[in-house]
Amino acid sequence: MVHINDLPEDILLDLLSLVPGRDLIRSCRVVCSQWRDLVDTTALWKRKSQQEGYLPKGQDRSVPDWKIFYFLCIMKRNLIKNHLAEDGFKHWDLDSNQGDEWKIEDQPGDHGREFPHPHVRKYFVTSFGLCTKNQLIDLKKEGYWAELMDKAKPDIVVKDWYAARYDCGCQYNLNVKLLSADYIVLEEFDPESVIIEQWSDAEWQEMTHTFHNYPPGVRYIYFKHGGKDTQFWAGWYGVRVTNSSITIGPDVAS
Repeated sequence: MVHINDLPEDILLDLLSLVPGRDLIRSCRVVCSQWRDLVDTTALWKRKSQQEGYLPKGQDRSVPDWKIFYFLCIMKRNLIKNHLAEDGFKHWDLDSNQGDEWKIEDQPGDHGREFPHPHVRKYFVTSFGLCTKNQLIDLKKEGYWAELMDKAKPDIVVKDWYAARYDCGCQYNLNVKLLSADYIVLEEFDPESVIIEQWSDAEWQEMTHTFHNYPPGVRYIYFKHGGKDTQFWAGWYGVRVTNSSITIGPDVAS
């Protein structure tokens, strides 16, 4: 009887590449020394990445570690919870709630424009006093271990969408910090406030930033956004925000 380990290495690699990545590490790698060596090869993780459609964007872009590349791809998701306002203010801390306070409205809202993507049906809206809200992302709880963040330093991509009403001016603010285990700021994105004048086109706009090659020690990401109207009108005439996102990992070909 032929034993599985008697198979040519290429065939064995093909078989192992069909196994989920976490099972390769937790189970297959400890079967025997041959399987351990195969699981540790670049060839296996490159093959798995290609089979599952994870390819680096741009054919000339090298991948330093295909195993890390693969796991970053399968873990990649939006780390901001309740980013579409579908669950009220769940998961958000309202650290400033002035004027008539934060409110949630349906798209497109009074004197507003439809969002570019149809899956976005609601937004958060601010008032005449400063309204800001935040989320603190614990990277360990989200599955990003310390060695990964310190050595691979995967890109951290921040995106946020904001808009004004046609009939009122507003102010939009965004602040994102990369924090250590002791909540020390290691790197920060803190752009100037965006002022949108009254009688604007009310189109939705995207604010985006990518953290590259940041210092080691990042364990938390702090995200805060909000603003107010600029004419001090009672009600909810301030900036509208929705579809916020923070993703970690490589830019892959679509």
